[in-house]
Amino acid sequence: MRQIVLDTETTGLEWKKGNRVVEIGCVELLERRPSGNNFHRYLKPDCEFEPGAQEVTGLTLDFLADKPRFEEVVEEFLAYVDGAELIIHNASFDMGFLENEMSLLGRGRLAERVTVTDTLAMARERFPGQRNSLDALCRRLGVDNSHRQLHGGLLDAQILADVYIALTSGQEEIGFGQPESNTTNAAGKVQTFDVSVLLPRPRVVVTASEQEAHEARLARLRKKSGHAWWDGERAPEPSETA
Repeated sequence: MRQIVLDTETTGLEWKKGNRVVEIGCVELLERRPSGNNFHRYLKPDCEFEPGAQEVTGLTLDFLADKPRFEEVVEEFLAYVDGAELIIHNASFDMGFLENEMSLLGRGRLAERVTVTDTLAMARERFPGQRNSLDALCRRLGVDNSHRQLHGGLLDAQILADVYIALTSGQEEIGFGQPESNTTNAAGKVQTFDVSVLLPRPRVVVTASEQEAHEARLARLRKKSGHAWWDGERAPEPSETA
């Protein structure tokens, strides 16, 4: 299972107003563990920042002046994400910007190459009525984000990877929150996460009796509420609501 936790930084809040992507940060997870094969690029936007956007990211047009444009990294980016599941917080924002960049180059739709999981939608389902920003989830799930002074594509992707693991399984942090692991700054210096310190993940094989007990439990949940969370968006069968 190949998953890519992705975050972008942009010149403003809406691509429809001409704003562009200035940073892409991606963290690769293989079997829900960091592989160390990350993707990180700063991009020259050829447009001004909206008021307040520079303060959020710490990036400037002077810093980005010698960086590649999206068209110069698009092949590398597509080869990296092709066929993967993208894990994104507030996916409509990042995907909207990336689809716009693709459209400007006449490259078709990114969504046709990947699947997308939105952790904001997941958090809203699990914690309805609560704040579900990345910072709020870090506090709620015990993920260390004390080193997050500014928004950054790779740094936020690393933090989101910890949040996603905690949100989906309760597994402890996978290491991105520690200052000595992957970090990045406006100068673009990145320290690669040392995957050698990780022990191999055990593989648990479900027995036939355990699977039967699991299905029976789901059947009771469906009979009681008409739907089980594990079903996702699947509508309940008539027999399940009887």
